[in-house]
Amino acid sequence: MKFIIGKKQNMTQIFDNEGKVHPATILNILPVVVTQVKNKEKDGYEAAQIGYGKKKEKNINKAQKGHSKELGNFEGFKEFKNNKDEYKIGDKINISIFAEGDKIRITAVSKGKGFQGVVKRHGFHGGRRSHGQKHSEREPGSIGATGPQKVFKGIRMGGRMGSDRITVKRLKIIQIDKENNQIAVNGPVPGRRGTIVEIQSIN
Repeated sequence: MKFIIGKKQNMTQIFDNEGKVHPATILNILPVVVTQVKNKEKDGYEAAQIGYGKKKEKNINKAQKGHSKELGNFEGFKEFKNNKDEYKIGDKINISIFAEGDKIRITAVSKGKGFQGVVKRHGFHGGRRSHGQKHSEREPGSIGATGPQKVFKGIRMGGRMGSDRITVKRLKIIQIDKENNQIAVNGPVPGRRGTIVEIQSIN
């Protein structure tokens, strides 16, 4: 499996050779280094841990320094499932592992929207204005019968919205800029500008 880490930059539109326009998200690809290879015998599962980005040495604790050793001062770490012994500690992964037309899936944390009501959060229509209801356009309405005298678990109500880990599958790489370490992916990607995104190939 091919994988790498990137940062969301912005959305744009790209024209193909036939003149068709495609909505696209530009991702800045970060060069990563394999910092640990996990196996079933020792760890109970097979995975490759990678370090990405750069961080000032003064902001790194001793545990992280001892873990990454001479590999670098990394901004963060991510793990990817790896069923084959194709990666070793110290291996560097860059944008060249992907090609235009590759199918990928992207995982990222979506934008946080704070506390939202039921209309925005769940798509409620709100109440009608008839029969004396003047101000019920965005109210949730009844949440159940009075008999149980409790709110059932799972009732759709207002609450925190966003900041969820979301995976978008079957995206396609439509353009690669190796000079600037950027790829263009068709369609939207979760998160704001600067969000860390996990990019994995689809077998």
